[in-house]
Amino acid sequence: MITPDDSVNVLGGALGLCSTAPVTGFFRDGTCNTCAQDTGSHTVCAVMTDEFLAFSKYVGNDLSTPRPEFGFDGLKAGDAWCLCASRFLQAHDEGCAPKVKLACTHKRALDIVPLEVLKQHAIDPA
Repeated sequence: MITPDDSVNVLGGALGLCSTAPVTGFFRDGTCNTCAQDTGSHTVCAVMTDEFLAFSKYVGNDLSTPRPEFGFDGLKAGDAWCLCASRFLQAHDEGCAPKVKLACTHKRALDIVPLEVLKQHAIDPA
């Protein structure tokens, strides 16, 4: 059985719910919980923008096209999603990072993305 890491956000508090519509997270529990088996570090609770979705598709991870065979309706601007920390950082470096819910972003994201970078894109107070 795979056990999640402690549910702690980047601010040191309890990890909040990222999204249940669409349902997100490595564990598909609506949170950005993670574990050693989550090699992609799906830990950043990001709020999608059209710009970011176009960027993600361009770099090979199409999040906007529905994939019914996987029960995935596709994301649209405004949807929250547990994004891979490295993809978030790449988007930040390219100037098209989505917004971030800090209270819903797992502390393990800090292994890849500096807190100050996350705060630059935060929609909730730090």
